[in-house]
Amino acid sequence: MTMVECSSELLTDAEWDIAHAIAQTLVKENTDVNELGKAVAYLRTVVNKPDANSQFFKYLKTLVSHGKQIGHSGRTSDYYRSIEKACSNSLKSVADSYTILQILGWVSRLMRYYKDAGVPIGEIAITTPSPVESTRQTEIAKVVRSRSRSVPKGSGRSAPSQEFHIDQILEAKVTKINGNKVTYEILGTIKLTEKEPKKASVLQEGQTVQVKIVSLKEDGSLKSVKCV
Repeated sequence: MTMVECSSELLTDAEWDIAHAIAQTLVKENTDVNELGKAVAYLRTVVNKPDANSQFFKYLKTLVSHGKQIGHSGRTSDYYRSIEKACSNSLKSVADSYTILQILGWVSRLMRYYKDAGVPIGEIAITTPSPVESTRQTEIAKVVRSRSRSVPKGSGRSAPSQEFHIDQILEAKVTKINGNKVTYEILGTIKLTEKEPKKASVLQEGQTVQVKIVSLKEDGSLKSVKCV
């Protein structure tokens, strides 16, 4: 596997949920992980193209259409249908093809994990993926950070509030609660979904709360927060 597939630190909580959900679904349907590997290999060949996502999903549909001709067993067509359905249902909201490649790389690993974990297939619970931050929201956040860091020293302007640091307290709006997972909207553009086992039951969607920065990404943007 390439580095882009193996670096778990680059996946958000929502993307991890997607990886687990796809892996759990495919394992429950007894899908051959080697057939998923073929789809991953194809995406790797087109990942640099501007229409990589559309080519990938088209490829999956082609596998389903011609599964009987290219398959090695009577179940190959079923494998392709399961892969196409799981990927189409879970990955359509992921705009970046490199992220999809990374997620699927972990799906392959997670499938082997679930198969070897000793848990009866029927008892594997399917993870409900959290909303993935849209490309537009991500770009807006990048612009905000870029502008905040461009303020020259001695310009007379106040220090930008978008320069984050660990333990900093920020105001956030609760936009969604899914079980023990809470999605926060910060500064009107940044959305983070965090596990809040002690807080989720007492919070309400639309509520404004204070969150503390737990960790930052290498570029200084928010990686993880917790309600305080």
